[in-house]
Amino acid sequence: MNLYEARPPLVADERTQLIGWLDLQRRIVRRKLEGLAAEDEHRSVFPDSPLMTPAGLVSHMRWVEHLWFEVVFQNASQNENPMGRKDVDNAEMRVDGVPLAQLLDDFDAQWARSNEITAAHSLDDLAQDPEYRPTLRWILLHMLEETARHVGHLDTMRELLDGQKGYY
Repeated sequence: MNLYEARPPLVADERTQLIGWLDLQRRIVRRKLEGLAAEDEHRSVFPDSPLMTPAGLVSHMRWVEHLWFEVVFQNASQNENPMGRKDVDNAEMRVDGVPLAQLLDDFDAQWARSNEITAAHSLDDLAQDPEYRPTLRWILLHMLEETARHVGHLDTMRELLDGQKGYY
């Protein structure tokens, strides 16, 4: 798919724009990692951030989506989300031995689930978490910001790992 053509329409309602831009950033995650050598999937290029690897970052993005759409918005249990662990810092990024392809598939599945939740609710609906109640709109904007920021991290990682760079 030509990612330039995957942008949302120039004129569309708010929901179409929000989901369109977020989905584009999600697609770019996979695009940034196409052709990455297996030995680089778990390699860190940032000396002070050893868990910031392509694989670790994809896992993080998957679990952040789970946290916001399922745990916060739907008030689902956080038990399966490693971000809730108090005994291990950054548990969601500790994915040594897990193939990047599997992590990308898990991210795609979470993305589909997040979009199902979004489709079933108004942008003005409030999260069901009893203590933290942003609107779905706020969550979508936050996820757009979060995902785009991490796409930038992937840009930098990829260039440092193997010299690959590009707009998409």
